[in-house]
Amino acid sequence: MSTFRCALQYPREVLLSEGFPYVGKWNEAFFQNEGPITLELGCGKGEYTVALAKSNPQRNYIGVDIKGARMWSGAREVEENSIANAAFLRAEIENIDKFFAPAEVEEIWITFPDPQMQKARKRLTSTRFLTMYGKFLKPGGIINLKTDSPFLFEYTRRLAELNGFEIVAITDDLYGSGMADPVSSIKTYYESQWLSRGKKIKLISMRPHSFDNLMEPNSDDIEKDDYRAYPRHTPMKECQ
Repeated sequence: MSTFRCALQYPREVLLSEGFPYVGKWNEAFFQNEGPITLELGCGKGEYTVALAKSNPQRNYIGVDIKGARMWSGAREVEENSIANAAFLRAEIENIDKFFAPAEVEEIWITFPDPQMQKARKRLTSTRFLTMYGKFLKPGGIINLKTDSPFLFEYTRRLAELNGFEIVAITDDLYGSGMADPVSSIKTYYESQWLSRGKKIKLISMRPHSFDNLMEPNSDDIEKDDYRAYPRHTPMKECQ
């Protein structure tokens, strides 16, 4: 990863000791263009980031994950194909607000995160994280969640409704509904696993009008996913 220009490695200890040089300067100093910026949080192997960058050369895409070994394949593809509008940031998402200036990001994709059914504050669509996103998301910007988890989908739907977010798109069966488009139908490694197990893919795209005084919905009565005993790294054949 350290040999790739497109890969920036700033885990917490590095961030605290060195700071981050591109805050407010991603377009000018890193991408060297004025294209709008989209983040993929928890990008894993970076399939979404790479595919989006290839299909939309006028925009810039940054995949964020703490696991460098996961991102390596995506970063390698970016380097080998000279994809100038894609980057990868190795960092904890808990510190994501320290990497961008106000209104520097136009859109966020959250693809197949751990639903964190026991701890609301760890969910990437919780009020804790949404408050962070609000520090750098452009007014009118969109947050997209793509998930296999019925629990996380329902939790996020309730949160959006409770806080008066505009729902731009929503479906509990992306491919069965006919709503899939070239962007939402990009398949990640994890998505392919869940589809092979017969799980339906869910999508919610929301536009927060304000990040002030966000309220957490009650999630105690949301039915828990019945298949979360499968570790993310478990081979498919062991789960069938």
